[in-house]
Amino acid sequence: MNNNDRLARLRYALDIKNADMVEVFRLGGATVTTSDVKAMLQKVDKEDTDAFQENEYEMTCDNETFERFLNGLITSQRGPQKPKPGQTLSEPKMELNNGNVNNLLLKKVKIALSLTSDDILDILDEAGVSISNSELSAVLRKEGHRNYKPCGDRYARNFLKGLAFRYRP
Repeated sequence: MNNNDRLARLRYALDIKNADMVEVFRLGGATVTTSDVKAMLQKVDKEDTDAFQENEYEMTCDNETFERFLNGLITSQRGPQKPKPGQTLSEPKMELNNGNVNNLLLKKVKIALSLTSDDILDILDEAGVSISNSELSAVLRKEGHRNYKPCGDRYARNFLKGLAFRYRP
C-alpha cells in the first residue's frame, strides 16, 4: 500500500470532498490544487495488471506531502495549536519515512478524530481484525522506543476500512 492508496482510503472513509482536501493540504502547509488532488487519487490504467503489484497514480503522493495532509487533518478537526506562554509556534518536524507511514497514519488520525485506544480497537474489530491493547500500544509508540512495533499494511488497511464503517454516512 502506498501513500496514494492511504490518501484515497482516508478520503473515502471520512467522506472528504476535493475542495476540502485542498483546504486540509493548505492547513498542513502544502500547496496543491483541485486538479493535483484528482491526480493523486486517479489510478493509471495498465494493460497487464498483477494482483500483487502496487497501484500507480497520475501524481505520486510522497511522504512529506502525505504527512502535511495528516497535519492539516489534525488542524482542520481540532483547530490550530495555540503556543504556550514563552514558546513560539514552529513548523511540525517531519518524521515520516517508508518504515513508519502506517504508524504515523494511526497516530495522527487518532489525534485528529479524538479517538481513544479503545475506539481504535473497536474500529479494527468492526473491520474484522482483533488485536490486543498491548499490540496497539506498541504500534502507537515513538519509533526507537524499545517496545515500538511497525504497523503493517494489513492493520492500516483494516483501520481505514473500519473508519469507513463508522464515519461514512
